[in-house]
Amino acid sequence: MDGQQAATPLGQGVGYGIVIGLGALFALGMILVTVVLKRYNSERQTSEMFNTAGRTVKSGLVGSAVVSSWTWAATLLQSSGVCYRYGVSGPFWYASGATVQILLFATLAIELKRRAPNAHTFLEVIKARYGTIAHLVFMVFGLVTNILVSLMLVVGGSATVTALTGMHTIAAIYLLPVGVVAYTMVGGLKATILTDWIHTFILLIIIIFFSLSAYATSDVLGSPSAVYDRLVEAATAHPIEGNAQGSYLTMRSTEGVIFFVINIVGNFGTVFLDNGYYNKAIAASPVHALPGYILGGLSWFAIPWLTATTMGLTAIALEPTPSFPTFPNRMSEAEISSGLVLPYAAVALLGQGGAIATLLLVFLAVTSATSSELIAVSSIFTYDLYRTYFKPDASGKRLIYISHVINKWAAALSPPLGLAFALIAWLVTSSKTCGSLDVACTGSNNPMLAGNVTALLSPVLLVPLFTLIFGLDKYDWKSMMQIRKADDHDIVDEADVDPEQVNVRRRAEVDSEHETEQANLLRASKISKWTTVAMTLAFLILWPFPLYGSSYVFSKQFFTGWVTVGIIWIFISLGAVGVFPVWEGRETLIHTVKSIFLDLSGRKHPKTIHAERAVPDDESSNSPDSPSKKESAMVDEKHL
Repeated sequence: MDGQQAATPLGQGVGYGIVIGLGALFALGMILVTVVLKRYNSERQTSEMFNTAGRTVKSGLVGSAVVSSWTWAATLLQSSGVCYRYGVSGPFWYASGATVQILLFATLAIELKRRAPNAHTFLEVIKARYGTIAHLVFMVFGLVTNILVSLMLVVGGSATVTALTGMHTIAAIYLLPVGVVAYTMVGGLKATILTDWIHTFILLIIIIFFSLSAYATSDVLGSPSAVYDRLVEAATAHPIEGNAQGSYLTMRSTEGVIFFVINIVGNFGTVFLDNGYYNKAIAASPVHALPGYILGGLSWFAIPWLTATTMGLTAIALEPTPSFPTFPNRMSEAEISSGLVLPYAAVALLGQGGAIATLLLVFLAVTSATSSELIAVSSIFTYDLYRTYFKPDASGKRLIYISHVINKWAAALSPPLGLAFALIAWLVTSSKTCGSLDVACTGSNNPMLAGNVTALLSPVLLVPLFTLIFGLDKYDWKSMMQIRKADDHDIVDEADVDPEQVNVRRRAEVDSEHETEQANLLRASKISKWTTVAMTLAFLILWPFPLYGSSYVFSKQFFTGWVTVGIIWIFISLGAVGVFPVWEGRETLIHTVKSIFLDLSGRKHPKTIHAERAVPDDESSNSPDSPSKKESAMVDEKHL
């Protein structure tokens, strides 16, 4: 271990300090936020609040939560490795191949709010539509997806922590999730979403810091022009096979476009089978689901695109210099596959400061996305397993306890058979290509391409076949509307203040506005379908393929413009999912700060504040000291 530590840019103390110290700081901070919201905003931790955040989250926080959930360690590390392998095409293929799923999910989010307004998980919708067998099949696939994603997050992040600090990998694997578990258990989905915002804000700042360092302030690089010149030299020294003119500066990359297909197909599974994304849709206020997901998808695109375009190209540019960790050798395939392109580039560009920034970046990506996975698994076990099959009449308190612990035949049979076909295609292609089934061969592009495409296309054959065999179902959507909320009367009865006094007006509004809400959701559904299709075509075809088909090699001016667009985009993302959520929640922030001041100064007790804000409008208007109508409605709305 001593030898390992000597070879790392940072010491083990830094690794343990960030993993344990920062984890504890976030945990304590979010637990404090949960207490403050309960004390001053009358937010009772019912099972509904724990698992759905009250279904009132606004578009800015929905967007930041989507960005945070989809920003894994691999988003930063693998995208940089793809750039190192294929040049400028890699970051674009990575970003576009994983953005369209979020954009398309916006339509699904609207339909979920419209068709099943009381759902807690997507699996409840599956059961209402297809019955028990399909529900169990999709539950297995959903849980396996969450488990695999969690493993990738924690193990991948731990490997990077070890590479930068020498901290033992096993220790990192066990310690990274500790703080996440603590604040998720206490605060539920709302704590997760608020933490997502903090993580996203800091993460975007670090990415901006990296990009400005490489393209503006670095003594070694310092401009797109300097980076461009070094990339031209690198293409002369070691051209990329399959790229136009062997260049790093072209979208025409044979292996890059194969990776693009693998990436886009694989990400459909990791998004549409991950209950974490449905949690965000369910938590969103009905009018904010569509803009939240559009905002999140467009903001996320800049993260892997600019991060990889910066750090992947920086690694290529600085590899021949003594500051690069592998000098005088090039990076090995094992190092690239381990996600070390970004850390090595950061160290070469910024020294220890770059290593610390990378460590913080990976920590934020891992912990935030892991929190989303915990809530996703918890809600599946709570509502789809425990309440559905073991205790249908479970009380709200019992559901929170469980949360802490943990065309129907066509729908039921297609996933397992599709998986079987995909595994066969993957392994047979590996055997035919390499003659072996080792990690290097099964992880190469062609076998993964065969497996992913088979998985994607098999339902095209299987669903019509089983529908023909078993008959066509006629569905009226009524069973989805019958999904019920949890019974939280036991928690309400225990409250120090009566939440009914605060929520009665809101419930009356919900009842009276149901038809209007459904009409608005129908309109949003139509808008989302046209919008997401248009943006999907733009990202997948209209933007990249003219550059691919023409075999254009970027000029210095074009490359400068390419980088400039990425930097502008990341600043827009910072505004959209970093600053905008604060503006949206300004009324609640102001109210909370005022309430804390009044409480600490002894002028008013929280119960008095709650009572004043719950007084009906016709009564409050008679008192000069009573809150305004606008203020009285604020608690009812429970703005985030």
